[in-house]
Amino acid sequence: MSNEIQFADDASSFIHTQQFHDVKNAAHEHLLTRIEELGAEFGRWSRGAINQFVDLEIDSFVRLRHIPINESEVRLIAQALTKELAGFGPIEDLLNDPAVEDILVNGYRDVYVSRHGILAKMPVRFTDNAHLLRIVRRILAPIGRRLDESNPMVDARLPDGGRVNVIIEPLSLDGPIVSIRKFRKDPLRPSDLLANGTYNAEISALLEAAVAARCNILVSGGTSSGKTSLLNALAFHIPEPERVVTIEDTAELSLNHPHVVRLESRPGGFDGAGRVTIRDLLRNSLRMRPDRIIVGEVRGGEVLEMLQAMNTGHDGSMGTVHASSPRECLYRLEMLAGFAGFQGTESSLRRQIANAIDFIVQIGRLSNGRRRIQSITEVTGLSDTIIATQELYRYEPFVDEQGEEVDNWVSLGIHPHSPKLARFRQVLGGAGPFEGGFERDGGFRV
Repeated sequence: MSNEIQFADDASSFIHTQQFHDVKNAAHEHLLTRIEELGAEFGRWSRGAINQFVDLEIDSFVRLRHIPINESEVRLIAQALTKELAGFGPIEDLLNDPAVEDILVNGYRDVYVSRHGILAKMPVRFTDNAHLLRIVRRILAPIGRRLDESNPMVDARLPDGGRVNVIIEPLSLDGPIVSIRKFRKDPLRPSDLLANGTYNAEISALLEAAVAARCNILVSGGTSSGKTSLLNALAFHIPEPERVVTIEDTAELSLNHPHVVRLESRPGGFDGAGRVTIRDLLRNSLRMRPDRIIVGEVRGGEVLEMLQAMNTGHDGSMGTVHASSPRECLYRLEMLAGFAGFQGTESSLRRQIANAIDFIVQIGRLSNGRRRIQSITEVTGLSDTIIATQELYRYEPFVDEQGEEVDNWVSLGIHPHSPKLARFRQVLGGAGPFEGGFERDGGFRV
């Protein structure tokens, strides 16, 4: 066991030396020359065949040039070059790590990852910015997106469902900046969020009832606060017979539902030709006989179409908004509607918002990386031209005797006002907490 630990330490230290990068770069040039000699035949090789080819070539390369490295170091260089030729180089292991949520590359030297909401710098690096750009172009190749000086920003969906954003010079001053957001292959279910402590059983029951009773819900929060994961979990409660249309800039939602139509906007070409916005898709979706419309993120003129849809028979629709509180969420809707050219008065806009939205679920990421629902707020109507709200639950953690922070949600003792939740209120009015729920077919159980 001690020998294995010693080998791991030696390997780790060698990978971070300048000698490792110098030998790897020289060996890479040698491999490229050999690949040119093989021509197009190399492109049809499997990963196993590439691995065998690299092992043989690197062994020969080291012996002929009398490079002073041992067998284990030769193996490390061969592994790195296999990832270089057949995969995504230094970040391949991070892409394959299920615990990694985000990979953030700030130029060729600095690579950070987020695990469980906590950012940490990784001891991996690229050789130079040209090397980083080569790997980025390999990531973008299957998507068919162009990245050059005339198009220096790319935001795209990866084939595995993740999302990549790249910005290069001249807009980026320190080399290519790459942000990769990974998504779980198996989306979190409500029971998973409950087990993770994102909310408690009472809030879970309320959200289940609100979704099944076709309440319109906005999930509000900051970047990487868990909005998409929560939206995915909420959609689990949508009854199976209903038709759901999802609309996103970059497809991130993966709903656990049998009848989902997924739509994604298109940025258009260099001159803007062929651009299709979320607003265009929302207008078109109304002709697709949706029972519910889910907007991945509301951040533009589509807010008007979303409000109209919610007010004209598409109850049960949902979306996310970047905002720091429920009140800020409402202000943001007003601001976006104004930017979109809303022609009515401020009072009529607020009346539309108050009639459309039933609940705002505020979620946040704590300093320790945990994601928690901060509050559940109900929109109750319009009062003196101000949108009236009532907070049903609030997150108020406390510190126990051991000095540990304990999750705690405080019920403010207010029952939901919405007539859609009349049956839910009847259960609340009985003895004890809510222990019922809605079946996937829309039926109620107690």
